[in-house]
Amino acid sequence: MLTRNCLSLLLWVLFDGGLLTPLHTQPQEILEAQPRENVPVPERRSSVQRVKRGWVWNQFFVLEEYMGSEPQYVGKLHSDLDKGVGTVKYTLSGDGAGTVFTIDETTGDIHAIRSLDREEKPFYTLRAQAVDVDTKKPLEPESEFIIKVQDINDNEPKFLDGPYVASVPEMSPVGVIRTALPNMDREVKEQYQVLIQAKDMGGQLGGLAGTTTVNITLTDVNDNPPRFPKSIFHLKVPETSHVGSAIGRIRAVDPDSGKNAEIEYNIVPGDGGNLFDITTDEYTQEGVIKLKKPLDFETKKAYTFKVEASNLHLDHRFHSVGPFKDTATVKINVLDMDEPPVFSKPMYTMEVYEDTPVGTIIGAVTAQDLDAGSSSVRYFMDWKNDVDSYFTIDATEGTIATNELLDRESTAQYNFSIIASKVSNPLLTSKVNVIINVLDVNEFPPEISVPYETSVCENAKPGQVIQTITAADKDLSPAGQRFSFKLSSEASNKPNFTVHDYRNNTAGIETRRNGYSRRQQELYFLPVVIEDSSYPVQSSTNTLTIRVCRCDSDGTIQSCNVEAIFLPVGLSTGALIAILLCIVILLVIVVLYVALRRQKKKDTLMTSKEDIRDNVIHYDDEGGGEEDTQAFDIGALRNPKVIEDNKIRRDIKPDTLRFTRHRPPAEDNTDIRDFINQRLKENDVDPSAPPYDSLATYAYEGNGSVAESLSSIDSLTTEADQDYDYLSDWGPRFKILADMFGEESYNPDKVT
Repeated sequence: MLTRNCLSLLLWVLFDGGLLTPLHTQPQEILEAQPRENVPVPERRSSVQRVKRGWVWNQFFVLEEYMGSEPQYVGKLHSDLDKGVGTVKYTLSGDGAGTVFTIDETTGDIHAIRSLDREEKPFYTLRAQAVDVDTKKPLEPESEFIIKVQDINDNEPKFLDGPYVASVPEMSPVGVIRTALPNMDREVKEQYQVLIQAKDMGGQLGGLAGTTTVNITLTDVNDNPPRFPKSIFHLKVPETSHVGSAIGRIRAVDPDSGKNAEIEYNIVPGDGGNLFDITTDEYTQEGVIKLKKPLDFETKKAYTFKVEASNLHLDHRFHSVGPFKDTATVKINVLDMDEPPVFSKPMYTMEVYEDTPVGTIIGAVTAQDLDAGSSSVRYFMDWKNDVDSYFTIDATEGTIATNELLDRESTAQYNFSIIASKVSNPLLTSKVNVIINVLDVNEFPPEISVPYETSVCENAKPGQVIQTITAADKDLSPAGQRFSFKLSSEASNKPNFTVHDYRNNTAGIETRRNGYSRRQQELYFLPVVIEDSSYPVQSSTNTLTIRVCRCDSDGTIQSCNVEAIFLPVGLSTGALIAILLCIVILLVIVVLYVALRRQKKKDTLMTSKEDIRDNVIHYDDEGGGEEDTQAFDIGALRNPKVIEDNKIRRDIKPDTLRFTRHRPPAEDNTDIRDFINQRLKENDVDPSAPPYDSLATYAYEGNGSVAESLSSIDSLTTEADQDYDYLSDWGPRFKILADMFGEESYNPDKVT
């Protein structure tokens, strides 16, 4: 191949005569009009003389993948001005100049110094110029040329995306890739591998070849119907299975895949079709049989029905194969289980009158064991709150009775649960709700609705309605309940008011006389009897208070106050209020004046120092009050023979150390002065005595005195032998007394 390419290049050079032709042929007129610049001309005959073209060339060609030891010759550049004496220098620039291509500066020969690859770069663009060696000036304008890399068959064909994967539907007709076998079935073999070869040069000798692999997958089509592996399926189901639960699974086999293998199951109408349902498990494509209604072994022990399986997605090309569905029989045997007792009703509703005696039976519940071996049933209440204690149930019979008195006004309805269990298996229980409605008994009499008080004008006329009254009953009033109104028997004979029953559960209070006087009677009490129409009839007497008021001519009430009765005819309410206010102010002034006078008099008595009585000295210390009975003991003053015990003071905090003192009994003839001095000394040395003065009352006069009685009644006719000088020794408190009896002489004429 390389030899042939070199030969072609040589022939091209020979036929071209070694001359270079330009890349683009320029019009002759333009070449003549544009002489070459900067190129010396030997002689210039005239400006319109035709200039001969200096140098031209065509594009060059170079072979790729040259493996020779010498640089590959590409071509030669030559200028007409080059006389072969070495005055012209050739230069090369552009794409690959110096690295891929070189030029002989003297001869203009171009060589490729590197092996080239057309697949990497198909051509190179360069520029050449002839320069005068001496002047370094260009002899020819710079010109551009192209060196093309010629292709050789050095690359074999390649499959870029191999290995390839393809899919062909099974049973496909003839196409681009033809099947070698008719009716290829995916269910038999799904994967095939094909080796493909590609050659260049049209497959001629010397061409290169490439291979690749094609993996062909047969895709599925729905050419197979579903089939049950067996014709009869047997299932066993307990009778206690819950409604909606899955009781079994069946499966039809479809060799197809994907959506072509999706199966739909249906129960063929017939026996058991209304008790069971079937759905498709989308993951396993199984038929799931579910229970639609509860089973009962005692009612029916077995069920038989048919199930049909069919494809959802059919292919019309294969309808001739046959129906794409299959049918199987399902037999279900119901298993007997130990079940809880069953109540005869889903809920029980009973009624009982309030105030029914305790122990009265108001109803019963019934439950049965429906199993083959019937067992007895026991009943009991489901205790949840205190409400259940109002009733009891008989454990054997199931009868419900009252346990307490019922009151409809308190609770009108009771709701509780009854549990029934089997004697043979107490763990199996059933529960039912029981609702008991308490019926009303007419036990409350009707009463007047508000108001209980009304008014009547003084100028009322006979037959005038002053109030319309209604009645209310605490009992549950039945439909059509009627209330009747009338006066009580004791008020029927009084000519003041009457009751008019309107027979629509209302009544009117009417006047029976012409005018009323507040001065004579302000309030009237009208007893009204109200009866209901229930059984037994209940009635009550309600007292309506009627107040007499002053009204204007239109009947508008102006005043109903009690004090207004005693006002003069021309005195208004405002004037009355002003008078009362003045009276109150005067009373306050009088009370303040009296209080100030008493306070002033009391201060005068307390601060006077000339009073002949003992002064009462006030201290800021407050005593213990009425309970302070242990501050001191005056028992010894009343009876000197009594020995006073040492008692703990309650008005002060006792000391830690207390001394018990035993006082000697006073003699019968002890003088009052000695007695007081003795008590004074005892208190001075007593560490437990309070450190403050106390006001003590000494009510004991003593058993006797040397001076006998001090009363003037029993005094002697003369007092000359009496000496009162000792009073001066008693201190300043007795100074006035000593002055009175010590200096004044006795005058018997003054004794009356």
